[in-house]
Amino acid sequence: MIRDEIIKFVVVGIINTIFYYILYAILIYLGFEYYLAVILATTVGVLFSFKTFSKLVFKNSNNILIFKFILVYGFNIILNIFIIKVYVYLYNDNLYIAGLIAIILVAISSFILNKFYVFRVSEMKES
Repeated sequence: MIRDEIIKFVVVGIINTIFYYILYAILIYLGFEYYLAVILATTVGVLFSFKTFSKLVFKNSNNILIFKFILVYGFNIILNIFIIKVYVYLYNDNLYIAGLIAIILVAISSFILNKFYVFRVSEMKES
């Protein structure tokens, strides 16, 4: 079961990530600071991501879990900004590559926190 969730999470996550990265890149191109680009791109994607992950991956329609989901995304925004800042500081490289690297690490964090924090309680209630 967890294997199927991981596969679905990756597929849905790829769609969400492509959307996020395109928005992030557009915002950087338009002159936004990287931390604002991360915050705005993540904020726009949260509702869409909540619905796709909850219904397609974790099979849960409990909308009250959006609050835990938002906490996870808040944490991931901070993690994302931190990774980008550290990468740029260490390698003095461009923000596009830094953002791409951060996406991978944040995706891992996102699955773990959603599986074992956000949707865990509701799975126990539905059983």
